[in-house]
Amino acid sequence: MLDFLAEWYLWVKALHIMAVITWMAGIFYLPRLFVYHVEGYDRKGVEPGSEMDLLFQRMERLLLRAIMNPSLVAVWIFGLCLVFTPGIVDWSSVWPWTKAAAVLAMTWYHHWLGKRRKDFVNGTNTRSGRTYRMMNELPTIFMVVIVLSVVLKF
Repeated sequence: MLDFLAEWYLWVKALHIMAVITWMAGIFYLPRLFVYHVEGYDRKGVEPGSEMDLLFQRMERLLLRAIMNPSLVAVWIFGLCLVFTPGIVDWSSVWPWTKAAAVLAMTWYHHWLGKRRKDFVNGTNTRSGRTYRMMNELPTIFMVVIVLSVVLKF
């Protein structure tokens, strides 16, 4: 198995990067949809059960289920393949641990967004557009930690 991973390393790495890009696109866009869902186009809000509410719910569901969830799975599969490729990760360094912590945090954030989507579906969202704007900054911090960890290998 490890020989296979070494032979296909560049392909796995490329697939991992593509999965990360699609995942991050969703991670950044879904909370923005939540802002618009809460505030509406006029900042007066979207009435639960209205056509606009149902449209936002559909967009949020498709983004999460058709793009973000499959991307998350692919990120983890290809990422673990990279981790198990001989000679790629030096576990005595700090960088794999900081990257792992940030990836786990990003995964938590993904699931937090999924729970917030269910709040909209159930008509129980209590968070403001400001909250979603602030939470939208978290993935940027996680991304910076991940990229610096991998590139600089500190």
